[in-house]
Amino acid sequence: MFDRRLVQHFDWGLFGLTLLLGILGVITLYSAVTAGSQNPQKVIYIKQIIWFVSGLVLMTAVFLFDYKKLDQWALLIYAACILLLICVLVFGPYIGGSRRWLILGWISIQPSELVKIALIIVLSRYYSRHVNTTGLTIKDLVIPVVLTLIPFILIVKQPDLGTALLLAMIAGTITLFVKIERRSLLFILSTCAVTVPLIWRFLRGYQKQRILTFLNPDRDPLGAGYHIIQSKIAIGSGMITGKGYLKGTQNTLSFLPEQHTDFIFSVLAEEWGFVGSTILILILLILIIWGLNIAYTCREPFGVILAFGITIMIFWQVFINIGMVMGLMPVVGIPLPFISYGGSSVLTVMIGIGLLKNISMRRFLVE
Repeated sequence: MFDRRLVQHFDWGLFGLTLLLGILGVITLYSAVTAGSQNPQKVIYIKQIIWFVSGLVLMTAVFLFDYKKLDQWALLIYAACILLLICVLVFGPYIGGSRRWLILGWISIQPSELVKIALIIVLSRYYSRHVNTTGLTIKDLVIPVVLTLIPFILIVKQPDLGTALLLAMIAGTITLFVKIERRSLLFILSTCAVTVPLIWRFLRGYQKQRILTFLNPDRDPLGAGYHIIQSKIAIGSGMITGKGYLKGTQNTLSFLPEQHTDFIFSVLAEEWGFVGSTILILILLILIIWGLNIAYTCREPFGVILAFGITIMIFWQVFINIGMVMGLMPVVGIPLPFISYGGSSVLTVMIGIGLLKNISMRRFLVE
């Protein structure tokens, strides 16, 4: 039975931030796909509206049940997402040289997006049972490493190294948050320092090219470095107040690559300049602080770790995407939450927001 007290504790601030970011995303996406006569993808922003409205419905459904039930469902949710990743490798169509989507009737989903939430839930379940004052030992970390490694390998096989690394960063940050024993942490850092150079040998050619281009975009300005160079031109040309809505020349003349997905922040920066970019970053920062505050004020371990994990998922996507389009990080294909086009990405973030609202509304019920 629904507790009426939950209505009194409805998190209107988080809901308002979600609506604001969703509207900003649709407005920016409209410009990205309609400005200029050379871009025929005008239906994309309509699809994004449908995905966002669907996400609001899903978000509502997520915060209606008690989030603590996820503690019981965690392994089932995780197993279902792993099964979807396996289905992608077996049945998924090749699109752009990779298998990342499953076609289900008239819609396509990207399971690697959904597995972010599944991994956060299952790690929250495990760590809430093993958290202690002295910190986790190497033995305690074996199961979390395996839980992270399974989807990591399946996603790398697609191949989608960017999302796989994002999963590892989310899991690693949650683990540090829970606390690792000092000796165990030193051992892990030493192991990483030794193995990271060896990973270079196993990277594909285009992945090595992205890293080299990140270090020096001018080494191949018409090839691998083209994306970053054009993105930085767009951001710089926006200057203080921007060129105006629908008036970004880099976008209008189709110089910006993937302007509706990976590089949509460049579209916004060119049209609204430093002022508009700063406002968007501040709104996203407020959302992240809001999520951390929910984690801080929650009074039971599972909710604390779950709220922190969802918030850090949003943080890393914002940090990586904006750093990527500014040339501060390699191009790895990470969407900007709420702003980039993508149904699976929108639904994943909205599920996360729904869980944050769920935890926020039920904090007072915990004894």
